[in-house]
Amino acid sequence: MNGFGGFLVRRSLGTVVTLLAISVIVYVVFYATPGNVAQITCGPRCSPEQVHQVAQQLRLDDPLYVRYWHFLQGLFAGQDYSTGTSVEHCPAPCLGLSYQTDRQVMDIILTKLPVSLSLVLGAMVLWLVLGVGTGVLSAWRRGRFTERVLTALTLAGWATPVFVIGLVLMIVVCGELRLLPFPQYVKLTDDPEQWAWNLLLPWLSLALIEAAAFARLTRASMLETLAEDHIRTFRAYGVAERTIVGRHALRGALAPVIALNANNVGSAIGGAVLTETLFGLPGIGQELVHAVDVVDLPVVVGMVLVIGFFVVLANAVADVLYAVADRRVVLT
Repeated sequence: MNGFGGFLVRRSLGTVVTLLAISVIVYVVFYATPGNVAQITCGPRCSPEQVHQVAQQLRLDDPLYVRYWHFLQGLFAGQDYSTGTSVEHCPAPCLGLSYQTDRQVMDIILTKLPVSLSLVLGAMVLWLVLGVGTGVLSAWRRGRFTERVLTALTLAGWATPVFVIGLVLMIVVCGELRLLPFPQYVKLTDDPEQWAWNLLLPWLSLALIEAAAFARLTRASMLETLAEDHIRTFRAYGVAERTIVGRHALRGALAPVIALNANNVGSAIGGAVLTETLFGLPGIGQELVHAVDVVDLPVVVGMVLVIGFFVVLANAVADVLYAVADRRVVLT
């Protein structure tokens, strides 16, 4: 298959294969490690009977490939789990049951995921606007005072930890100036205005760090594009510099920006632990830290797979956007 349709089919198949490879690696890492997995999963205070029950639920007497096959069956067809007095059906995609709360892992993820998506997607809009805008302006004003100021601000933002920026913003904006309330997560469906108002500071804290990386990358890519032959041709024909920068050079410089954004969006869903902890947001990152702390393996495995899914999905979307942003990209 040739053309854009064939590229989409090949990229989709590659995404599925990558996700299966991630599931194999994650499952082996967490369930084939040395030690008593049942005891670790159940906890140090469990009785031998409870440990034996957990071992039965995890099918630890079966070979590893058989257990992984059951795990895949749960993802695509669902599974039945014994809770002691009854049997609970876990519909597909089933990631198992938490051994701390007996809740389905997918239910836990679906409860926490909107918080992390709200944080990351809102911050993404800000870091793209701030980062790309700063990079373009810095490249356009190369060698001038404006560029030196923007470069210094970018380096300062890149070197400052996210919890420092968040803490300073919270003290100044919420404490001293009282311009915003202390963040408290409100569902988008309950009150869209309060949802955005309470997430503004977390968005800024996460976006200012990421914007510094986008500014540096955009500046370097813009300078490289502005030195190409077709840009010199536009200038020779008398095309306005603002048109050259905004319409022609920026489009050619967007490919690395798209790649960086894809990586950041996927990884930030699980990596925004500091931001979620600082502002008390009950998202995926904070729940993953808690699951690791109490050694709740089904929750850890499920959340790692979900984070990996978003990373792979974001990169797949980025590959498609390459062709839209840069006509020089060859679809293979």
